[in-house]
Amino acid sequence: MKKALILCSILPLILSGCGKSGNGELVGVARNATFYEPDPHGMVFVAQGSFNMGINDQDVAQTMNTQTRTVAVTSFWMDDTEITNSEYRQFVYWVRDSIARRLLGEQFDQFFIAEDEFGNAIDPPYLNWDEKLVWDDQEYAEILEPMYIPENERFFRKKEIDARKLFYDYEWIDLQQAAKKTNRYNFETNAYEGEVYNQKGEVEAVKDRSAFIMKDRVNVYPDTLVWIADFTYAFNEPQTEKYFWHPGFDHYPVVGVNWKQATAFCIWRTQYLNNFLNSKGQPGVQSYRLPSEAEWEYAARGGLKANIYPWGGMYTRNNQGCFLANFKPLRGRPGDDGGIYSMAVGSFAPNDFGLYDMAGNVAEWTSGAYDESSYGFMHDIRPDYKYNALPTDSHVMKRKTIRGGSWKDVGQFLQNSTRTYEYQDTAKSYIGFRCVRDVIGG
Repeated sequence: MKKALILCSILPLILSGCGKSGNGELVGVARNATFYEPDPHGMVFVAQGSFNMGINDQDVAQTMNTQTRTVAVTSFWMDDTEITNSEYRQFVYWVRDSIARRLLGEQFDQFFIAEDEFGNAIDPPYLNWDEKLVWDDQEYAEILEPMYIPENERFFRKKEIDARKLFYDYEWIDLQQAAKKTNRYNFETNAYEGEVYNQKGEVEAVKDRSAFIMKDRVNVYPDTLVWIADFTYAFNEPQTEKYFWHPGFDHYPVVGVNWKQATAFCIWRTQYLNNFLNSKGQPGVQSYRLPSEAEWEYAARGGLKANIYPWGGMYTRNNQGCFLANFKPLRGRPGDDGGIYSMAVGSFAPNDFGLYDMAGNVAEWTSGAYDESSYGFMHDIRPDYKYNALPTDSHVMKRKTIRGGSWKDVGQFLQNSTRTYEYQDTAKSYIGFRCVRDVIGG
């Protein structure tokens, strides 16, 4: 009898110990998903750290817009070179093919996926990228005809895709507006009570979370005419005609891309990767974006302290007298560094982080809005100043910071601390960009 009582008293302990409660201890939530972050293709790991952001030498231009201060940034991945023509062309081709698939999907069901693997309807359906797209198929040709330049506009009767129709529709979450206390969900009234600005500059009442989803549309094709528009009385027609599409320029940095196009590229690149990861059953949380000013300058310095240029020295030449970047040296002799215009990415040695062309070649867009005094009010941890300029805003509110100097700039613009700006809707023949990606847990 005693033995039976002992067994009865032990049995509840055994049962509770075998349960999912973790013996009553806090053990966290078990997850089936595993996460492993491999090195992203073409990117360099930049470890977290602190540095003196701002000018390290005389303010030659007397701009007084780089107040020196100590700031810290977390770890991130950064493209080892500027985005090339070939890489950006992948974005353009994806937009082109997606438009073609939508047109064909109106006539042929196989270009859309309308049901999931369990037979449930998908509304709206999404594009079927596994279906082969044959451009010269006679059955498809008539449907795709609107994508081409009209016959009366064709040069030398050449049938080409109309770049004016290559629009990318995308969405992004405005967390800045969502974070405002007036826009938070009120648990006492069980409703939102704030107001937000939409992309058109209109004020909308916050009815639900969809108010923070910003929708935008941008033409993705680079402005190839910038080569002529930027330089009066100069023969740059060959660059206009060949720079973006000719295979000889595949590994040159893309230019003629404004800030909005560069931002759209980052969003597309994010979705492109995440869709692939999701198809493999992995969590798609990777996010590409333009670097902040602080991240860009930290990366350009390559871990060196108080260095004027990315290579660490005080001069633009090495010990052999060779120039260390592609810019406009001396007086009217831009070819002395090896290139009169932009050059293939990676033509010069990288800095100590392994990043190429952080000075010269083409200047680079950052995510930050430009304000002469922003160094004075930004936080010292991951400093950043952003502003989503509305169509109704003045031009001064549409300024975005560019860094690094370009092939047409003198040496002062190559310094790590030099900052200037361009308008977000303006493209130039000397401005490109590169992406960064946050390190999970970094």
